[in-house]
Amino acid sequence: MSNVSILIGRSKRTAPDTTPRSGLPSTLVLALGAFAVGTDAFIVAGFLPSMAEDLRMSSATAGQSITVFAVAYAVLSPVLATALARLPRRTVLIGALSVLGVANLGSALAIDPATLLGSRVLAAAGAAAYTPTAGAVSAALVRPELRGRALAVVIGGLTAATALGVPLGSAASQWFGWRTALGLVAALCLLVAAVLRLVMPWLPGNARVPLRTRLAVLRRPAVLGVLPLTVLGMGASYTAYAYSVPVLEAVDVRGDGVLWMLFLYGLGAVIGNLAAGHATDTRGSTTVLTVGYAVMALALGSLGGLAAMGADATALVGLLVFLWGASSWCQTPAQQHRLIGLAPQEAPLVVSLNSSSIYLGIGLGTALGGAALGAGAATVYALGAVIAAAALVFLWCTARAASNDA
Repeated sequence: MSNVSILIGRSKRTAPDTTPRSGLPSTLVLALGAFAVGTDAFIVAGFLPSMAEDLRMSSATAGQSITVFAVAYAVLSPVLATALARLPRRTVLIGALSVLGVANLGSALAIDPATLLGSRVLAAAGAAAYTPTAGAVSAALVRPELRGRALAVVIGGLTAATALGVPLGSAASQWFGWRTALGLVAALCLLVAAVLRLVMPWLPGNARVPLRTRLAVLRRPAVLGVLPLTVLGMGASYTAYAYSVPVLEAVDVRGDGVLWMLFLYGLGAVIGNLAAGHATDTRGSTTVLTVGYAVMALALGSLGGLAAMGADATALVGLLVFLWGASSWCQTPAQQHRLIGLAPQEAPLVVSLNSSSIYLGIGLGTALGGAALGAGAATVYALGAVIAAAALVFLWCTARAASNDA
């Protein structure tokens, strides 16, 4: 039995009468926590140059703080799920947000690169413990017919962070400094932890499942054919996104214009995610992913061309950034749909592994973008476009192999 199933089953036996009534406020607070987690994960991209200057390092080196966070999240997520399985769910959530809040305070007070990177690892641990647990708990707190909507509310917190949290954080860094922006994220994390303590009912932990058992699904060739695509797709997007400020300046977007472009990227992410969910049901995951990777390659390639020419075309850049965000986040519903179809009995696990792959892709893209940044923004955009094209080829090859096996 999956961990989510165990948790849901236990929650029903523990409080069958109060769960539906307590579910909505708790789920909304869980979504606010997801908003804080998502903002924390991506906010650094909006003030990378100022942070790099303050800590006396290059933007490429500062960008590795995103790489460190992403890779640590990917590695720690299954480990922490195993280590914390037996603890009450409220304890895990409050502890995770508290760790995330303290880590952001550490980042805000960092005096050198080593302190910054160490605090980002700690932040990744808090995020990796919070996000999967919040999803499972949201499903346990409501009636069965409301579980899909409860999950959508929590995931909506992460998506809203891309659309609103990152631009707002970037604006705060412009007005008050990047340290204050991280301090505000820390305050939000600690506030949500306190509210969860008040509104969330007690839920027991799960039976401890060994890590080796959790990862046994990776032995399936079909699953192994899907997860690398998530790494490639997210890597393509974050090659440039992690360095948003310098690469947008290369297409003549500066100052407040960067905030608007980040908002357009986030708006595209929200719309792309929602549209992909519907299209996956009606058109199929392979069609959605094909369109998504083709659009991403076109958008990033076009931005690279504008950067190389030094063109001033703000409206066109805005459209391309919107398409970039939409194509980046249209991947998740389609990839989750493919994985659940391949391993329906291990659905929570394969979705968790897909989340780890998302963050591995973010780490890969950030590292590659940092290495290419010295060659100019056009090179960074072009590299992202090439990786998106590689994802498209990988999709065609694996989809064809799967159809031949069938």
